[in-house]
Amino acid sequence: MSKATADGQPRLTSKRNGLLLVGALTLLAAWFAWSGVRQWRQASVGQSLEASRDQIVEGVQAALTSQSTQLRTLVKSERVSAALAAGDADATALAVREGWPGTEEVEVLATGLEQAYADPKAFGYSRLALLEAAIAGDTVATRVVRDAGGQRLGLAIPVQLGTQGPAVIYVRQPLLRLTGTFDQVRVPSDGYLALRQGGHNIIEQGDAALSEGAEGLARPIGKSGLRLAAAVPDIDPGPLGLGAISCLVVAVLLLAIAGMLQFGKGRVKLPRRRAAASEGEEGPTLRESLVLEPVLEAAPAAGAAPPPLPPGEGNEVPEGIFRAYDIRGVIGRELTPQVAVLIGQAIGSVLQVQGLRDIVVGRDGRLSGPELSASLIEGLRRAGCDVTDIGLAPTPVVYFAAYHLRAGSCVAVTGSHNPPDYNGFKIVVGGETLSGDAITELYQRIRDGQLHVAAEPGNLQQRDINADYIQRIADDVQLDRPLKVVADAGNGVAGELAQPLLEAIGAEVIPLYCDVDGTFPNHHPDPSDPHNLEDLIQTVKRFDADIGLAFDGDGDRLGVVTREGKIIYADRLLMLFAADVLMRNPGALVIYDVKCSGKLSDYVLRNGGSPMMWKTGHSLIKAKMRETDAELAGEMSGHFFFKERWFGFDDGLYAASRLLEILAQREETPSEVFEELPDSISTPELKVPVESGTPHALVSLFVSAAQVEDSPFAGARLSTIDGLRADFPDGWGLLRASNTTPVLVLRFEGNDEAALARIKALFREQLQPLLPGVELGF
Repeated sequence: MSKATADGQPRLTSKRNGLLLVGALTLLAAWFAWSGVRQWRQASVGQSLEASRDQIVEGVQAALTSQSTQLRTLVKSERVSAALAAGDADATALAVREGWPGTEEVEVLATGLEQAYADPKAFGYSRLALLEAAIAGDTVATRVVRDAGGQRLGLAIPVQLGTQGPAVIYVRQPLLRLTGTFDQVRVPSDGYLALRQGGHNIIEQGDAALSEGAEGLARPIGKSGLRLAAAVPDIDPGPLGLGAISCLVVAVLLLAIAGMLQFGKGRVKLPRRRAAASEGEEGPTLRESLVLEPVLEAAPAAGAAPPPLPPGEGNEVPEGIFRAYDIRGVIGRELTPQVAVLIGQAIGSVLQVQGLRDIVVGRDGRLSGPELSASLIEGLRRAGCDVTDIGLAPTPVVYFAAYHLRAGSCVAVTGSHNPPDYNGFKIVVGGETLSGDAITELYQRIRDGQLHVAAEPGNLQQRDINADYIQRIADDVQLDRPLKVVADAGNGVAGELAQPLLEAIGAEVIPLYCDVDGTFPNHHPDPSDPHNLEDLIQTVKRFDADIGLAFDGDGDRLGVVTREGKIIYADRLLMLFAADVLMRNPGALVIYDVKCSGKLSDYVLRNGGSPMMWKTGHSLIKAKMRETDAELAGEMSGHFFFKERWFGFDDGLYAASRLLEILAQREETPSEVFEELPDSISTPELKVPVESGTPHALVSLFVSAAQVEDSPFAGARLSTIDGLRADFPDGWGLLRASNTTPVLVLRFEGNDEAALARIKALFREQLQPLLPGVELGF
C-alpha cells in the first residue's frame, strides 16, 4: 500500500468525524438557544399580564369611585333633595333615573326591607346583601348583583324619605360601567384574568384552564370585595432544568467550541480517545468536547427531586409556626411557598418512614391557598408521595376524602378562624392527627436536613369529592319534617357546601355570607365569638327561621342561635347529641374538654353514658377518642366528633346535619327543645393577653399556689389535666394556657349570680399578684 493511501484514509476519517461533531454541537447550541428564547417569551407573558392586571385594577377602582361619587352628588341635587323632603319615593326614583342617563332601574325602599324579605329568593340575595351593607355602613355600597336576568352593577345609598323615615335608594347600572376597562386593556392569550366577587367569576379573559391557580397573583380592588385574579402558565424548564439565561450562555459556549473546531486550523488540541477503537480515529466524543470549556452547573430537571439540603442551608423556617395542634403562620413573613415545599417534604418523609405513600390535599378559601397548596404538593411529591388534590374544600371534607379514597393521610391547607393574612396546615398521617411532638418532629426534620428525596417524584391527580360527601351524609340523615335554617359561613369555605348539603337532607336554607371570599369582608368566621353571630341573629329574626347555624373559616366548627336570638353554646349542644347517641349506644363514652359546663357530666350520666373530661384541642380530643373508643366528643369551641355513624373527626357541617335531624324528630320547636336542657349562668371564654412564652409558666405558678393546704381552693375538686379547673358545689372556674396564642384562657360558671361572682373573685385575687398592673377584664 502506498504512503498516500496509508495516510489519506485516516485524515479523511478524522475530518469527517470533526464535521459531524461540529454539526452536533451546533444542533445542541440551537436547542439550548431555542429553549432560552422560549423561556424568555414565557416570562415576558407574565410581566405583560401583571401590567394588564394592575391597569385593570386601577380602571375598575376608578369606575367604582366614579359611580359612587355620581350617586352621592345626584342625591344632593335640588330635584332629588326636594323629592326626598316631600317623602315621595316614586318622584325620587324618577329624579335619580332621569338625572343619570343610561341607568336601568331605580327603587326607593324603606330600611325595613319588608318587600325584599317577603320573598328573598325572588328579590335576590345579592341585592338584599347590597342594601343591608349600605344601611349598616351608612354610605354608598357597590356590588355586582344578579338582577333582571343577569349580572348588573348595583349601588345603594341610605337616605331620609321625608316623614316616612329612613330609606335606601337602589340603582341598577349596566355591568359594562364596571367592566368596560377590560376592553381597553390587552390580555395575553397565554395568560388568564378574572374579575371575582367571592368565589364567582364576573368576567374572565384568557386561558380558562388556568382559573384554578389564579388566586396566587390576585389583587383586591379597594375595599369593594372585588378582586382581580391572574395566572400565567408555568415556565417550561430548559434542558437539564436550566433557566433562560443559563440556556443562552450554554448555547454561546457550544457555538464557540464548534467554531474553534471548524476554523481553528489545528490550534485547539483535542484529547486522544482512550477507548478501544480503530487506531486512526483521533476525533473526540461529544462528552469529551464539552469538557474543553466550562459549562454552567445544571439545576435539577423539572419533576425530578432535588438533592436534600444540608442542615442549616436553605432550611431556615420559623419554629414558632409549629403549634400544638397544627402549623400556622402569617403569609409572606412566616409562611412562604419555599417553606411550604419543605413542610410538604417533611410530611412526605414521615409517610415514607411509616411505609405510606398516598395522601389527600385540600384547601380553604383564603387567597394564599392555591399557591401554598401547590408548594405543599410539590414537597410531598418530592418525597415520593402520590397526591390527590381535591382543591377548594372544607377541612372535614379533606378528612372525609382520606377515608373515602382509602388514602389514610391528608393535609388541609387552612388558616381556620384566623385573620385573612394567616394560613396553615392540619395534618393526618395514617389516620392519626398530628399534634405536639409529632408536629415538632416536622420542624426538626427540616432544621436537620432529614428530608426524604425519592428517585422519582410522586404522582398527582385532581378529584372533586364534594358531591360524594353530600351523598354520603344525605343517604344517612333525612329530616322528619322541614326546618327553616339560616346558614352563615362567614365567607369561609363551608359556604361552598352548607346550602346544598342542608337542602339535600330536607331543610329550607337561607344562605348568609356563603360566597367564599378569603378576605372575610362581613365578619370574622369564628362562631365562638358572640360578636360574629350578630348578623346571623338578625337574619334569623327577619326570616322567622327555626334556627341559625354558623360555621368557622374551614367548616370544622359549629355555632347555633335560636329564633329568639339566644346563643346555644357548644357544651349544651353536646348534651343534646349525647342523649341521642346514648339511646342507641347505652353506656358509651362521651368526651368533653375542660371548658365545658359542669352540668354536662351529670346529664351524660343521667342518660346512661360515661362522661370523661379531657384537654382542649381538636388533635388531643381525637387522639383520646382513638385510645378510648369513645362514640362522641365535643369542645366548647364548637368542634364535635361523631364516631357513631361517622368517622370520628371534627365536622361542623355533619354536626349541623345531626342537630337538624334531632330537632326535626321532636314536636316542640327548636327553642323549646333547647330550653329543656340544663342551664346555668356562665361566661364565654375570657382571654388575658400575656407576654409570649409565659402562659404555661404562669399557669404552673397558679396551680402550685392552689394546691397548698390553706389555699382558698381547699374546698374544691381540682383537676390539673389542662391548667386548673376548680369545681365547687355551686359552680366552677378554669384557668389554662392557650396552646396557639400568648393568652391565658378563663371560664366561669355558677348556679346563680352570687356563686358566679364569688368564683370569679377567687380566681381574680389569686391571679392578680402574678400579673401586677395587668387589667384582667373579669
